[in-house]
Amino acid sequence: MPRFIVERAFPGGLDLPTNETGDRMCRNIVRTNAEEGVTWVHSYVSLDRTRTYCVYDAPTPEAIREVAHRNQLPVGSITEVSVLDPYFYLGIGHSGKAAATSSRLRAPWLPFSYLAA
Repeated sequence: MPRFIVERAFPGGLDLPTNETGDRMCRNIVRTNAEEGVTWVHSYVSLDRTRTYCVYDAPTPEAIREVAHRNQLPVGSITEVSVLDPYFYLGIGHSGKAAATSSRLRAPWLPFSYLAA
């Protein structure tokens, strides 16, 4: 499934209470998203609460726009992205050559603790 970053602007500030009302709002968003195969992974909120950067898994940008419309959420930009994980390269030295003591790459799905061996 493609992954996207959605930038949203909230000029008056994001108003999402941290109580039952906010919980209900988030559950409704997740339920509406699921109708189009869209998964809200998580969001980053600017300190002044006027911008969010939301991570989504979705079939298309149009699906994200559709659920945003139904959820009454603004959409600034939608960018398809891939993950760059620096820990994938663990064991590779600054020169790009494998270090003598640790020459194997960690599979991206393994937790860091598995490398202690």
